[in-house]
Amino acid sequence: MPAEPGSAAARRPTAADGVLVVDKPAGWTSHDVVGRVRRLAATRKVGHAGTLDPMATGVLVVGIGRATRLLTYLTGADKAYRATVRLGATTVTDDAEGDVLAVTDAAHVTRAAVEAATVPLTGDILQVPATVSAIKVAGERAYARVRAGEDVRLAARPVTVTRFDVLGALPVVVEGTAMLDVDVEVVCSSGTYVRALARDLGAALGVGGHLTVLRRTRVGGFGLDVARTVEELAAEPADRPLSVLPLADAARATFPVRALTDDEARALGYGKAVAGAGEAAGTVAAIGPDGTLVALVEPRDGALRPVVVFAPA
Repeated sequence: MPAEPGSAAARRPTAADGVLVVDKPAGWTSHDVVGRVRRLAATRKVGHAGTLDPMATGVLVVGIGRATRLLTYLTGADKAYRATVRLGATTVTDDAEGDVLAVTDAAHVTRAAVEAATVPLTGDILQVPATVSAIKVAGERAYARVRAGEDVRLAARPVTVTRFDVLGALPVVVEGTAMLDVDVEVVCSSGTYVRALARDLGAALGVGGHLTVLRRTRVGGFGLDVARTVEELAAEPADRPLSVLPLADAARATFPVRALTDDEARALGYGKAVAGAGEAAGTVAAIGPDGTLVALVEPRDGALRPVVVFAPA
């Protein structure tokens, strides 16, 4: 992790409750980003919604203060990626970070064949996660068991791949073997491993595959257009609190909104339910007359019942 730019972050006043959309740099863990934001925001109460591998870059949603209570709901949002799959080699991690297991000439693989192979990997599918992952097996992370020499086998689980589009295909030669670098765009449900899609695409074509580039372009309603680099965050004036997206704005970007009356805002602040207005199932952001996020609510039995209260009465 790069060195701190100085002691200015420690002098900055504590940031307000809110959300940061960080463009995570390559080589950093998601925890590295949280650690840096803790210093810049002058608070320990910081978390993230959805881990990115160190190799990956792009959108990492970070919550500060009370916004950490939003993260559980943001983690389940759908995600979008740009990625490059190298066909012709498999690795132990299903990406370029792992040792190569096998190499196969892929000179015969055409773009049309690749596009056809993505079809069975699109929609509601059962996916075996990448073996070197943070999934727990008997209480221990799968990657720790693999590194200890165990033969780890993970169960397939349902995921949804809304889009698996081929953007381009470029023949390359790697150490004398013809391979094919395929640029793709993926939109998928939470819990989908793009590394596993690369692995399974290569397996379907009979040449193996792994991920060489991964950039997350969106998490729910938060895209790269609102993301800031760590350098941009660190460059903010040290005598002012770090600027963040307010709770209400973050909620509006993620959930349907119910505008509240003063009486409804007061009732939800006490943890009471309010009358529903035909809202569909799912989480709703309840916004008070003054524009603040009062609560996250869910419709049940004709009423909106609070699941998280942000503005207690």
